[in-house]
Amino acid sequence: MEIQDYLQILRARWMVIVVTVAVAVLGALAVSLLTTPTYQSSSRVFVSTSGGSTVSESYQGNLFSQQRVASYSELVTGETLASRTIDELGLSMSPGTLASKVTATSTPDTVLLDIVVTDTSPGLARDIANSLASQLTTLVRELETPEDGGSPAAGVRLVEQAQESATPVSPKTTRNLALGAAVGLLLGIALAVLRDRLDNTIKTRSRLEAASKTPLVGTLPFDKTLKETAVVKFGAGHSPSAEAYRELRTNLQFLEVDHPPRVIVVTSAVPAEGKTTVAVNLALALAEAGHQVALVEGDLRRPRVSKYLNLIGSVGLSTVLANQADLSDVLQPTPYEGLEVLASGPLPPNPSELLGSEASRRVIDELRGRFDYVIIDGAPLLPVTDSALLTTHSDGALMVARFGHTTESEVGRAVGNLETIGAHILGAVFTMMPAGRKGSDNYSYYYETDSTIPRQTPNPVAPGSIVNPTSGATAWDGSMPSAPLPAHAPQHIATPAAPYVSAPAAPTPPVEPEADAPLYASTPPRSTPRPPSSVPQNGAAPSSRRYKE
Repeated sequence: MEIQDYLQILRARWMVIVVTVAVAVLGALAVSLLTTPTYQSSSRVFVSTSGGSTVSESYQGNLFSQQRVASYSELVTGETLASRTIDELGLSMSPGTLASKVTATSTPDTVLLDIVVTDTSPGLARDIANSLASQLTTLVRELETPEDGGSPAAGVRLVEQAQESATPVSPKTTRNLALGAAVGLLLGIALAVLRDRLDNTIKTRSRLEAASKTPLVGTLPFDKTLKETAVVKFGAGHSPSAEAYRELRTNLQFLEVDHPPRVIVVTSAVPAEGKTTVAVNLALALAEAGHQVALVEGDLRRPRVSKYLNLIGSVGLSTVLANQADLSDVLQPTPYEGLEVLASGPLPPNPSELLGSEASRRVIDELRGRFDYVIIDGAPLLPVTDSALLTTHSDGALMVARFGHTTESEVGRAVGNLETIGAHILGAVFTMMPAGRKGSDNYSYYYETDSTIPRQTPNPVAPGSIVNPTSGATAWDGSMPSAPLPAHAPQHIATPAAPYVSAPAAPTPPVEPEADAPLYASTPPRSTPRPPSSVPQNGAAPSSRRYKE
């Protein structure tokens, strides 16, 4: 892993780090508050020997004193001196307990000895330190005095008495908090990396494409407004969600240029991946582009389309499959121009048998002939086989995966189910992508316009694009052409010197197109259904381009 990968993990798992640091700091604070404060007091003694008359004798005496310091340190922490101190102060503790409160330190190459006492009472710590120094002086005199009554070889003299301390030495709350924060930070980073390594949910485009064995055709950002309603407002400005669905619409139109998919099953590996939301808004995006779209509620177990669009769900697909109604009678119009919905109808006891029947194929073929696009909201693939059966009647399936929720194994098993029956997978769709997520490949452009001011600027013509000499419009306007331009059609190539095509100065009568010459400019979508005579009888896909006479 590179440094950028670790930084990405920290950005994605920052909550784990923050919680770990907070727990560590609170733990350090709790320990500091629950710990009884202790105080220290220290006294200092000076170890001396009898001096010599020469420099050599004085040096030898100094070395002798330094050696004695180490021995006297052991006496200070021993139980003999502790017993004498207890008797002097009248303490109610054992010599071992008092000795555990005492430490003796000395500075190297000196004859100074510090007696340090730690206790919960600052006054008692001071008294014990002074008493130990006094008792050490007496004990050394007794030990160093010869039996014949000569002068002692060494002695101890008190040079600094202990003072009562006003500041406890333990606990050190500030140090404990800083140490807890440092430990929590390191532990939080370790937990974040470990959790990321153990997490097998899909969070990158490459992992989704590898698991689904198909290209990524759409990345849909997380939109909290969809919690209230699953319908994206395409007409309310250039929202990230609307632009993402428009991008998905464009990608679908260019998946297979010669035979673009028109009957599409939207499914997922497991529930709660956002497949119904994708199906509804993809249908709306196609209708926005001027296509006639049928949205089929193909999930006969947990239907949601009719609820999201406020339609009647008691009649629909299951009614038609049971030969209780004709397709025209149960298709419901919507407030969105160009979109009609075939609800689920009553939930049958055998959805798989109904969806896999020949009647289901006939219904889908009839919808194919009447509409430009048929979007089917299918059930999840792993729990049931409904969507796999529907995919065999369609042009392919869109595999929906939710960011940070769907696992690679789930997508792999779902794709395997489709491959087993020979179903075609059109591509994968990533839903609920966090904003600013690295690797999302999702670019959005926003334009602030004043809707009250009419736009007068003509449409620009890119250099090298084909222009209709009659209407001045480009041959490709972003939608999928139904057929390539014939070689005999009159064409003009726009050059950088003429980036715009202006309208004629004076109105001219409309020119009727020839029978064999295609219209280059797209016209407004028709508002009435296609006449029966225009429906192909051989099952071929009708052209998605429509014109008004």
